[in-house]
Amino acid sequence: MAGQRSTFIATLAILLLSFVCSTQARRIKRLDQQLSARTKPMDLSKFQVPLSNGSATLPSPTTGLSLKAITLGRGTQNYTCAAGSTAPPVAIGAKANLLDVSSLLPLIPSPNKAQTILNLLPQYLVSFDFSVIQNASIPILGKHIFDAAGVPVFDLGSKGVLRAKKIAGIAAPKTASKGANGQGDGAVDWLALTEVEGSVGLKECYRVETAGGKPPASCGGGVARSIEVQYATQYWFFG
Repeated sequence: MAGQRSTFIATLAILLLSFVCSTQARRIKRLDQQLSARTKPMDLSKFQVPLSNGSATLPSPTTGLSLKAITLGRGTQNYTCAAGSTAPPVAIGAKANLLDVSSLLPLIPSPNKAQTILNLLPQYLVSFDFSVIQNASIPILGKHIFDAAGVPVFDLGSKGVLRAKKIAGIAAPKTASKGANGQGDGAVDWLALTEVEGSVGLKECYRVETAGGKPPASCGGGVARSIEVQYATQYWFFG
């Protein structure tokens, strides 16, 4: 029992403190490598993507697909405001780094505890700058962008590429973090996405456990401008 508790606390420290500074990150990375060498890879099939916000539910992954990756997305939701507009900002896309957490999962005694930690991380991650995250010990698996045609693209390198479209969405829970340090205009919706032409190796994606990302309710008049709103989330990929 004491050993499991120590492992649990050490893992939480690795996941959270690895973003403090590059020097600490390098030390944590060495610890992560040492511990990972003594553990077997975690079977991702033991993990279940969160689908319910407490009052509504996203559709389940398609039968026959398997979980290929669990990532933490950290980036911006992007919007635009026309000159003089008092309407809500118009969404024009997003960009994010996709952090691969699979190498850290074996350090946690059970999938239930691992998932508890993962579900808490976006509310902390949204408060860290890109420059800090890029020096952290959790590897960047890929990137999320929108292409020139407005199609969301998730490039996971050797794991595949998902060009996607939305098939369902539900509001984030009322308890979700509104943004960095708990301040902001709210968490973006949870989404279920499916493949479109051009995808390779990946079929579906879920954006869940969101933190931040919502724009102000109104453009507020004034000059034309773009708005970038910081957000963090989990992205679960199936193929």
